[in-house]
Amino acid sequence: MMSLQDWLNKKWIIPHRTSAQEIGDLFRIADRDITQSQIPGLDNDTRLSIAYNAALQCCAAALAATGYRAGHEAHHYRLIQSLKYTIQIDAVIIGLLDDFRKKRNISDYERAGTVSQKEATEMIELATKLRKLVHQWLCTNSPELMKE
Repeated sequence: MMSLQDWLNKKWIIPHRTSAQEIGDLFRIADRDITQSQIPGLDNDTRLSIAYNAALQCCAAALAATGYRAGHEAHHYRLIQSLKYTIQIDAVIIGLLDDFRKKRNISDYERAGTVSQKEATEMIELATKLRKLVHQWLCTNSPELMKE
């Protein structure tokens, strides 16, 4: 199994010094996006995309807390996959996030109207769950980053 050190050697991640301010900002973006993804009247593509961004901010917070940020190549993919090394989340959740990443790419870049109400709702629930898991992990493992 690879490690974050292997990722660093491959230049998939870059050393990064974070702060409580940065972590707080990432959580505020996630909270804003979780809230906005639930605004009545938004189409399902938009709801999923906004909730997906919330989840991505949580991934970025966890990776930053370990001293890294994702490189530019396959940025979203790396953020999602990094959860196995940061908060050591279940592979099923990583798989779901990656499926939603692919779904979002289709709806954002190829074809409108491909996201169902069920999928949008599931992404919102997943973003909310991930936000809670990353917050708990940070409170336990890096409480100094939660003091902003």
